[in-house]
Amino acid sequence: MAGPARAIDLKLRLALRVAALAAVCFLAVAAYALFDSDRVNRAKAIRIAEIVAKDISLQRAEAQWFSLSSDRTPDLQRVATPLMEPGLCIAYRDNIGDFRQGICSGALADDTVAPESFAALYRAVFHPGEPISMPLLIEGKAGGVAVATFDPATQIGQSWRETSRLLSIMAFALAGLCLAVYAALARALRPTHAIRAGLSQLAANDLSARLPSFDLAELSAISDVFNALAQKLQATLAERNALTRKLIAVQDEERRHLARELHDEFGQSLTAIAAQAAAAAHTAEREYPPLLGECRGISRTTAGMMETLRGTLVRLRPPDIEELGLTLSLESLVASWNGFEKGRTRFGIAIIGKVDELPSSVCASLYRIAQEAITNAAKHAQASCVQLRLEAGHADIVLSVEDDGEAGSGSLAPKAGMGLLGMQERVVSLGGTLRFERRAAGGARLVASIPNMGAEP
Repeated sequence: MAGPARAIDLKLRLALRVAALAAVCFLAVAAYALFDSDRVNRAKAIRIAEIVAKDISLQRAEAQWFSLSSDRTPDLQRVATPLMEPGLCIAYRDNIGDFRQGICSGALADDTVAPESFAALYRAVFHPGEPISMPLLIEGKAGGVAVATFDPATQIGQSWRETSRLLSIMAFALAGLCLAVYAALARALRPTHAIRAGLSQLAANDLSARLPSFDLAELSAISDVFNALAQKLQATLAERNALTRKLIAVQDEERRHLARELHDEFGQSLTAIAAQAAAAAHTAEREYPPLLGECRGISRTTAGMMETLRGTLVRLRPPDIEELGLTLSLESLVASWNGFEKGRTRFGIAIIGKVDELPSSVCASLYRIAQEAITNAAKHAQASCVQLRLEAGHADIVLSVEDDGEAGSGSLAPKAGMGLLGMQERVVSLGGTLRFERRAAGGARLVASIPNMGAEP
């Protein structure tokens, strides 16, 4: 499947279109110049033929006045002296069409020879070298014709010389026009860089981006729409984050309530069952030994349920972060998972920076994100090592959980029901980003990055 076509710079595209339009206009001017040159040459030939005809008529009239022979050939040299130019031929033919006299002027030695393609086109369009005939009238009677014609090669050469000079001037003018148009467009479209930078800021979730007012009405309208959209998005995101924080607070409160209920009701019931099983085992050992195994089985089952309940309570009700601090809470979380896995999976932790000085709401969210990520890695990654890293930098706080799970396994995969949505909500509510990275060789990395609003200036 072919990729998308490469975009053309707007300035270049507009400059090329202006250049194409100007080139068409220049070619039209050149064509007009050629037609006008042919018209001038024809008008000149007609004028010369008229002059020659009048002079010959005058000479014939003078012959009659002085009683000279009417068959005497007129003297064309008299009229040719002021009229002749390179490539011109004048002639006189009598009434029956016989050639009586003619004079031709050769071409200049330095005349430019036109290319054959231009010469062929010129001949096809203008038919150069066609003779112009002008009848002679002597006492109202036809006395032959005067003929004037230009040499086709000379006429084509002159036209080529004038056209090539005109085209050269137009080529320089076209190049200058293109540069001027491109420079003008570059100056006029300079604000598009600011628009692009603003859009890049929006794409990077920086909704504080605003565009200035521009001189061009069209760009100013874009600026107004952009600023209104950015302001609306900023307000909407702030409302969404506030709502998310409220939902998270409600969720945490519900978890604490559920943890209390489980501890008070379910925990006490398990404790009672364990006590009754111990008492039954003691009685069975003295009075009915066959029941001792069943009583001990009940005790083991109750102990397993108590262990599961304690793990559930830890996940539902985290330690008092305000009292212990985020560092000790995370270390306790990692230690509890190492104790639970008993060496099947090793959990490590690295904390960099002053994380305990962060606001309590941020600490609670970071703990919940770390807890959910480690739980996912432990349950789904099939990894031998899971590493938790928390770094509080001057600008950002970065929490990452990385595992060396098998390629193609769950490995922190963002599936429904694995807490990714909850982590995403917590990160977004803090104005941060959450990304998931998977390596082809196996293993994955979950990275949460949030602004460090509590960083010291």
